[in-house]
Amino acid sequence: PPDPLVPQFASMMNDTYVHGYDARETLRLQDQASTLVELLHADTAYPAANRVLEAGCGVGAQTVTLARQSPGALITSIDISPVSLAEARRAVAAAGVRNVTLQQADIFDLPFAPGSFDHVFVCFVLEHLAEPVAALHALRKMLRPGGSVTVIEGDHGSTYFHPHSDFAQRAVACLVDLQARAGGNALIGRTLYPLLRAAGFDDVRVSPRMVYVDPSKPALVEGFTLRTFTAMIEGVRKPAIEAARARALKGGRRIAFVGFICGTAADPQDLGKQTKAFEKAGVLLGQSNADAVAMAAALAAPLAAIDRKPIASSRKGKRA
Repeated sequence: PPDPLVPQFASMMNDTYVHGYDARETLRLQDQASTLVELLHADTAYPAANRVLEAGCGVGAQTVTLARQSPGALITSIDISPVSLAEARRAVAAAGVRNVTLQQADIFDLPFAPGSFDHVFVCFVLEHLAEPVAALHALRKMLRPGGSVTVIEGDHGSTYFHPHSDFAQRAVACLVDLQARAGGNALIGRTLYPLLRAAGFDDVRVSPRMVYVDPSKPALVEGFTLRTFTAMIEGVRKPAIEAARARALKGGRRIAFVGFICGTAADPQDLGKQTKAFEKAGVLLGQSNADAVAMAAALAAPLAAIDRKPIASSRKGKRA
């Protein structure tokens, strides 16, 4: 019989990917996958002839690693975005792996018979869904009795910096808020155990994985801090500015707003261009911008929004 939890969410995945589908995001995902491959996939391997469903394969960043880790497994990788699938096909072809079948499909409306797979693999997908339990419930139906699911998700609330930076923390908080407004949950890593239990999975085990970066780890500084995390924050600059401006206009006030200004690009000429653009849009910019830009340049980290009162007054600115 039809699953009562699934039909109402059948088209929910189309507009909830907060990072977008452009070439820059494709590169970021590939950098993320290659940088964290050992951390995320050291214990991911499936027996020969086993059928594996990768749900939400995106641009194939994790797909290639899955295929190489389990060369004898039969992997079916699905995604709802034809743009992402085209990139995934290019990635798979370039890697020369031959045990992957790519297919466009919606997690909430899967074209496979129940029990079609021995394992399900999900990586950085649930965080973008408004109903992750419904998605897990749909995927559980695809498993044969005794099958397994591997879920890898992040938790941006676990991000810490030394020295502490209010600007960097606000940037992360802005991303968390933006993703929540899009129907997702950037803090979902901490909820994996209850989510899987609510979806009917037994014997759930959670293995926390930490990414720690300091100057003694130049590969992680480049691959994770700059090309993955900073790029992720910088990539939502436009929707963050638009969301803040919309909220300000709705509330009948103007705001002083410094978008996500990456330290490597925060030169006076760039700031001048942004200032003119903001002023043209009816946004008031305050003197504290200079301090914000100086901090950005010093930390080489994105900045968060600095919210201000109307002109008269202001305040300073998991794997399971």
